[in-house]
Amino acid sequence: MKVKVGLIQDHPIFFDKEKTLQKMEQLVTTYAGAGCELLVFPESFLPGYPRGFDFGATVGSRTSAGKALYREYYHNSITLDGAEMEHLVALSKQHNCYLVIGFTERQENNGSLYCSMAYISPTDGLLGVHRKIKPTGTERVIWAEDSGASLVTFDTKIGTLGGLICWENYMPLARMAMYRKGVEIYVAPTADSRPNWTVTLQHIALEGRCFVLGCNQYFTRSMYPTKYQAILSEDNEEICPGGSLIVAPSGKVLAGPLFGKSGVLTATVDLEAIVPNKMDFDVNGHYSRNDIFEFNVRHQPETKKEKDRY
Repeated sequence: MKVKVGLIQDHPIFFDKEKTLQKMEQLVTTYAGAGCELLVFPESFLPGYPRGFDFGATVGSRTSAGKALYREYYHNSITLDGAEMEHLVALSKQHNCYLVIGFTERQENNGSLYCSMAYISPTDGLLGVHRKIKPTGTERVIWAEDSGASLVTFDTKIGTLGGLICWENYMPLARMAMYRKGVEIYVAPTADSRPNWTVTLQHIALEGRCFVLGCNQYFTRSMYPTKYQAILSEDNEEICPGGSLIVAPSGKVLAGPLFGKSGVLTATVDLEAIVPNKMDFDVNGHYSRNDIFEFNVRHQPETKKEKDRY
């Protein structure tokens, strides 16, 4: 089965969820109209990855200004059952296109935020959400971490979808949790724009014998609203140069990496290419050595295939 996929390497209207949703609608309309059956948006595209912000936090101290900024971030983040998610589900259905969207999630019953990734089907709506199980570095100031219940995969009409966010992809056991579920299209939204991220995603493709979609933002300092300019810790104009790419199960780069500009990477991935690549290496099969190793993920959800099997 062949699937045309697209990675949106662009920027949000920072900390403005309404205007960002309008921009996303334009992008989905354009690229679903061009034949994309799956579109991926970067990490925390809604309402924006707050690169360069410290939220007034140092060891042993948090400032009032930093807490006020967090409150603003909180109110521009979205809930799973809110109007924004309903709009995205309707957009997916309208254009008959699967969407995987990086967003900052708030929950009405607590004051914590999560770095999340929503999987949306044009026929079944919101399939579910992955929440980052380990935010990196000072991301821990603003994002809580979730349990194994967030290590989700979904059996869909375009293949088995799954993935991890940014540096979760350096966690071997988290990757294995995806491979064990038979992931075919592995989605990796990120804020990592270093050139060696390309090598990381090639490794994952080879290790899991799956297609890997790595999607990042392109963002410059001048894209921040004026009121945030003074608090940025970075002086460079090009804050995030991108680096999105699409990798085949053989490790071959099919598209990208795209650096230095906004754009959309597209490729047609052939799921039939997965099986022949497993002839010489299969992490779930003849390379698994279940007689030596045991692997267990607490609270990881079953896929539909697993439920039907048992």
